[in-house]
Amino acid sequence: MAIIKCPECGHQVSDKAPTCPSCGVEIAGNINHCPQCGAVYLKDQDVCPYCHHPSQRPVQVQQHVAPPPVPQQQRPPMQKAAETEAPKKKGFNWTALLIAFLMAATICGVCFYFYHTAKDTKETEAYDYAMTSNDPLVMQSFLDTYRDADAQKRQNITNRLAAIRQADADWTNACLSKSKSALEAFLAKYPDTPHKGEVQNKIDSIDWSVAKAAATIEAYQHYIELHPNGARVAEANEEINNLNTKTILPEEREIVVSTLRKFFQSINKQNEQMLRETLTELLPSFQGRSNVTKEDVVAFMHRQWKADVKNINWHLLGDYDIEKDEIGTGRFEYNVKCNARQDLERVDDTKSSQRYHIMARINDDAQLIELNMNKIVE
Repeated sequence: MAIIKCPECGHQVSDKAPTCPSCGVEIAGNINHCPQCGAVYLKDQDVCPYCHHPSQRPVQVQQHVAPPPVPQQQRPPMQKAAETEAPKKKGFNWTALLIAFLMAATICGVCFYFYHTAKDTKETEAYDYAMTSNDPLVMQSFLDTYRDADAQKRQNITNRLAAIRQADADWTNACLSKSKSALEAFLAKYPDTPHKGEVQNKIDSIDWSVAKAAATIEAYQHYIELHPNGARVAEANEEINNLNTKTILPEEREIVVSTLRKFFQSINKQNEQMLRETLTELLPSFQGRSNVTKEDVVAFMHRQWKADVKNINWHLLGDYDIEKDEIGTGRFEYNVKCNARQDLERVDDTKSSQRYHIMARINDDAQLIELNMNKIVE
């Protein structure tokens, strides 16, 4: 007895076994051994299926006569084992297919759920961002990207986009107008506009231009009242200080005028004491001379009263042109130009008049520092 491979199914089987326990093919007396390659094959084959060597015996076609049935108790034990061990044909596994289908459906459902959840989350984030943005491109991008979004969301974005575009148009018109009233109207309509700071700066510039054009203390003070934290408050205060330095106050004008009147009245009266009170100790310039003393001016007065002069009257004509110079902290000097008329009455009762152009410099102690008189040729 030898162990061979079943020529039908390839399982190992005894060459003496009546049938193959795996596939049931007849084994004992129904196989050939190829003398060429040693392979085992069924006798009903004319040649070896492996090397094609002819069989040693011719194949005879015989009518198969089924053997008479053998009683169950007389069947050989080997045959019973073969019949018992014969494989049964397996049926289709519907349970496994159903499980696989359910698993696939579950996976698809989970993926679909997460996809839509992620999509909804992304859409919500985009919506929230668009509703808080002032950029029209952001809002238009939402409308272009989420065409199937909730109708109310799309309407909200559309309304906001229209409002932003209208605000941009109003802002452009306000800027082009260069009008303070237009800018104030825009700010009243859009109090939370991102252009608020720019609007305020433009209004600040307009008010500053008005103050600068007027160039008065009142105009600069009005600018500061309108813009207490304005960009040009420091400049406005500086201009006010400059104007205060140069602006002739009423009390300062009185100092200048009264000093000139007193000087000429002292000549009219030939009052030396009054004349000295109007002069500094040393005048840098008087009637074309430098470093003139009080006594020199007194001598000038007496020269006016010649022997033939009966009366002298100096009259200031009131056309004062006064400029103010700061010479120290809180100390000022005043340059004044005006015209005067000298009326002479002589002892022979003849009269004459002469006009003069007066240029004087007076300090804030009401004293003349300089004085020059030039005749006006008529």
